[in-house]
Amino acid sequence: MTFPRSLAYLALVLCCLMMATPAPSRAFAYGGDGWKPIDPAELALKTPLVEKDADAEALFWEVHVADDVETGDVRTILNHYIRIKIFTDRGKESQSKIDIIPLYKNTKIKDVAGRTVKPDGSIVELKKEDIHERTLIKANGIKVKATSFAMPSVETGSIIEYRWREERGDHLTFYDRLQFQRDIPVQNVKYYIKPISVPGFDYGMRAQFFNASFKPFAKEKDGFYSTTLSNVPAFHVEPRMPPEDQERIWMLVYYSEDKKLNPDQFFRDYGKRMYDSMKPLLKVNDDIRKKATELTAGAATPEEKLSKLFEFCRTNIKRIYDDANGMTDEQRARLAKEIKSPSDVLKHEMGTNQGIDTLFGSLAVAAGMDVRIANLPDRSDIFFNQSIADDYFLNSYAIAVKVGSEWRFFSPSNTYLPYGMLPWTAESQPALILDSKEPVFVNTPLSGPEKSLEKRTARLTLSEDGTLEGDVNIEYTGHLAAEKKEFNDDDSPTQREETLRTMVKERMSTAELSNIHVENVLDPNKPFVYAYHVKVPGYAQRTGKRLFLQPSFFEHGASPLFPTSERKHPVYFNYPWSQEDDVEIALPQGFKLDNADAPAGVNAGEISQFDVKISITKDEHTLIYKRKFFFGGGGNILFPTSAYPALKRYFDTLNKTDNHTLSLKQGGTTAAATAP
Repeated sequence: MTFPRSLAYLALVLCCLMMATPAPSRAFAYGGDGWKPIDPAELALKTPLVEKDADAEALFWEVHVADDVETGDVRTILNHYIRIKIFTDRGKESQSKIDIIPLYKNTKIKDVAGRTVKPDGSIVELKKEDIHERTLIKANGIKVKATSFAMPSVETGSIIEYRWREERGDHLTFYDRLQFQRDIPVQNVKYYIKPISVPGFDYGMRAQFFNASFKPFAKEKDGFYSTTLSNVPAFHVEPRMPPEDQERIWMLVYYSEDKKLNPDQFFRDYGKRMYDSMKPLLKVNDDIRKKATELTAGAATPEEKLSKLFEFCRTNIKRIYDDANGMTDEQRARLAKEIKSPSDVLKHEMGTNQGIDTLFGSLAVAAGMDVRIANLPDRSDIFFNQSIADDYFLNSYAIAVKVGSEWRFFSPSNTYLPYGMLPWTAESQPALILDSKEPVFVNTPLSGPEKSLEKRTARLTLSEDGTLEGDVNIEYTGHLAAEKKEFNDDDSPTQREETLRTMVKERMSTAELSNIHVENVLDPNKPFVYAYHVKVPGYAQRTGKRLFLQPSFFEHGASPLFPTSERKHPVYFNYPWSQEDDVEIALPQGFKLDNADAPAGVNAGEISQFDVKISITKDEHTLIYKRKFFFGGGGNILFPTSAYPALKRYFDTLNKTDNHTLSLKQGGTTAAATAP
C-alpha cells in the first residue's frame, strides 16, 4: 500500500460512480466498414516522410479516450486506429506481426480488426480466427499477456491498418499515461479525450506533456477534445538508458481543482495536509513502548538504537505481500484488513510494507526520536520534476529520523537491504518530509560502489587439451544481492539452478555445471551466494605446443557493454557497483607461461577504477589473476549523450583488457608475470 495521492481521487470516484454517463461502446466508425478511405497518394508513397531511413512509417495513429460506467462497473475505453505504410522487406517483417500489450492490469483487448491494402489497391482482411492471446516474457523476466496476430499478404508498398478497443477495468482517466511514440515514426498522432461532465463535479481535466511541444486542445463533436502531434520520431530502447518515460513523448491526463498554486506552495500545503493524515500511522501505545525499551536496552547512541530497531523490523516481521511467503491472494487481503496499526503489526509479527516501516517509525518515536514520514519519487519510473505542482510522482515513501542535525532515511520492509540503504529506486531522490508547519525536501543519499559488491573466486585446473575445471564461488551484497534475492526467493531450487546455468552459459556455451549451491536466498543479512563446480571444454585454445588462455575467467565471453557507435539517449546506471575477482588456475603438466605481459589498469578518477594483477607461484604451476573494478563513484550514474563516445571508449578498453590472452608453451621456460 502507498499513501493517498490526492484527496481529489475519492471525490472523483464517488462522483463518477453516481453520475457519469456511459461512453460509446463501439469503435469510432469512419466509413460503412469502419475504415477511413485510402488516399491514392498514400498507396503511391515510396519513401518515408518523418525519418528518411525508416523501413515503415505510420501514416496516422488515432485514439479516442472516454470513461464508462455501466451497471456499476468503472472503466476507461480507448479506441485505437493505426495505418502503416511498408517501405522495405525489413519493414514487412517487423510490422506484419503485432503484439498488443496492455499497459495496465485488469485491461481487456477487444474488437480487433485489421486489413492489408496491397499496392494494386486490393484488400485482404484479417480473419478473426487468426487473432489469439499469448504469453510474452519481457527482458526483466516478467510475464505479460498479449493479443497477437499476423497481418495477411503483406508486401513492400502495402498499407496495413488495424484497430482495437482497450478496456481498462476498475479505472478512470485519472493520472493516465497516453503514449505518442511507437517503434516506427508516425506522421500524425491524434488523441480525442472526453472529460467527465456531470453536475456538481468541480474538477477539471488537466494534461501534462512530456518531451515535446503539443498543440492546444481543440473542441470536437460529442464532447471530445483533441490534441495532435506531427512528425513523431520512432522510439527505440537502448541498453543502460534512463526510464522510458523520461525519454519518450507522452501525456499525463488527470483531474484536479484549479487552484493555480505555484509548486512551492503546492508541496507546502500537501506536506502539511499529509502530515495530519499520516500522523496516526506512527501512533505509540504501551506495547510499542515496552518493545522499544526492550530492543534498545544497552544501546548508548541514537545510531545504536536505530540499528537495533531496524534489524528487528527487517528480520522479525514478515511481509504480507512477499511472494516467497506462500500465502494466497485471499489470505493476504484478509490479513491486510486485520493488521492496520503499528501495534497490530507487532502483535501479528506481520504487516504490509507500509505497516513494517511505520512500526519501525513508531518504535523510534517511543525511543525518543524525532520521526516523520517522507514521501519520495521512484527514479525507476521517471526523474522527479519539482516544478510540476502535483503529488502524482511522489508515489513512494520512507521513514525519516533526525539524528543530530541530519535527516536519515529508513525502509526496513525492504528485507534484503542492510541498515543504511534504501531501495536503489529511492536513493538520490528528493524526499518530502511531512510536517505540520514546514514540510521540506531533503535528498536521500546514494550508496557508494563498495556497498554493492560482486566478489568472485575461482580455483581452477587447466588440462592440456584446453579444458578448464574447478570450483567457483560468487557473493553479492547491497543492491546486487537484493535483486538476486527478489528474483530467486519464490523459485524452486531447480529453478534457481537453471537461472544460474543460463547466466553462465550465456558467456560460455560449453560450460557444464554441477554441485550447485544457491545460498542465503531468504537470509536478510548474509550475502547472496552462488557456489558450483564448473567444467568448460575448449576454454583455452590449443595450437601446436601452445595454449592460449584468457585468465579473466568471470569475464570470458562477455560482449562490449555499448556495442553501437552512436547513441540517442543518455546513459544511466541504476546504482554504483564494484567487483573483486580472485582466480587461480593450475597449469597443465609440462606447460610454462610463455608471454607474461599483464594488461594495464584504467583510472577514471573518482568515477571508476580498474586494476589487474597477474602473477605465478614460485613453483611455476599456478597462475594467479586478481581484478578490482568499481563504477559510479562520486554519485556519477547519469551521463549525457555527449559523453557517450568517451564512456564507450572506457568500457571498450575494459572489455579488451578482460579479453587479454596469455600464451602457455609446452616444455618452455616461464616468463616473469607481474602487475604493471
